[in-house]
Amino acid sequence: MIAHLKGILTSTASDHAVIDVAGVGYLVGASARTLDTLGPVGEGVTLHTELLVGEDFLRLVGFATASERDWFRLLTGVQGVGARVALAILSALPPDDLSRAVAAQDKAMVARANGVGPKLAERIVRELKDKVGTVALGPMTGTSATPAGSAAGDAMSALGNLGFKPAEASAAVAAAEEELGPGATLDALVRLALRKAAK
Repeated sequence: MIAHLKGILTSTASDHAVIDVAGVGYLVGASARTLDTLGPVGEGVTLHTELLVGEDFLRLVGFATASERDWFRLLTGVQGVGARVALAILSALPPDDLSRAVAAQDKAMVARANGVGPKLAERIVRELKDKVGTVALGPMTGTSATPAGSAAGDAMSALGNLGFKPAEASAAVAAAEEELGPGATLDALVRLALRKAAK
């Protein structure tokens, strides 16, 4: 398993990049969002990766963040969603928007991606509803993954222990953190998230 690549960006195209690692050029498929983060050719890059293995192919897919890779794994676990469709979804929606769409069961947002019709979008949000909590809560609030020991992560765990589904807990905590700001205490987050989840 190739977990990540660190090397020099030698070229990019609409759906992939080539990264030189110690003289070996790796062709890595990627979403438009990831490709936009790579910077100029000739610069050093690091990508999280997923190796896809089929009967007659090996394909490497790269991601700017671990959160994007986690979402790729979740998406490709849905029937009818292959690597191409998953990358199209990740090109159209950053992980934070995808988390919100699944938590809110907003199939119209998922259907914005190329190649995703209403039926497939509905299947995606339905099947991933209870799995959205397995992706770090951080993307719900903006940039990077929330550490497990953070106030937001602990608040989501607390709501889960009270019987809320992962999707409900993540949506409520995200809304509470957005209202209170990044410096909110665990106690304040849990209290406000409970009020929001009860609405």
